Amino acid sequence: MRIVQCSLLAVFLVLSASVFASKEMPKLQVTTTEGVEFDLAAQRGKWVVVNFWATWCAPCLKEMPDFDQFDRARDDVVVIGLAFEEIEAAELKAFVAARKVAYPIALVDVYQPPADFDVPRGLPTTYLIDPEGKLAEKFLGPITSADLTRTIAALSEMPAKP
Repeated sequence: MRIVQCSLLAVFLVLSASVFASKEMPKLQVTTTEGVEFDLAAQRGKWVVVNFWATWCAPCLKEMPDFDQFDRARDDVVVIGLAFEEIEAAELKAFVAARKVAYPIALVDVYQPPADFDVPRGLPTTYLIDPEGKLAEKFLGPITSADLTRTIAALSEMPAKP
């Protein structure tokens, strides 16, 4: 099954072009496993962590408790997890419930991933969106809340672009 998923990922890499490079303010509207609509545009004023992950990805699973704590601890941050795999919605919901993750999780279609984000070259892939809704940073591979805290602090100290 992992070989098939990796093969699918490779196909998407070849077939998809990066839309993110042309989007200053990416759009993301998904329905979470709890049936709640998540709209990136509604998160203006906060840092948003958009994390592509999969249930079979060990580094992804290791990030989840840390991201959950980070999301709960900071009023200026919102975390959204995007399950990037072929899995039934009910199975994903049960998986997330068993992990006791409180931040929103949505299942995205691997054949039609969110258009304003690059198809992940590997998992986990995490995007940090700034409070103005612009891409601030992209991380390929596992990261921690400490990494995100340092990045947010560094970017917050940078002067605004004219």
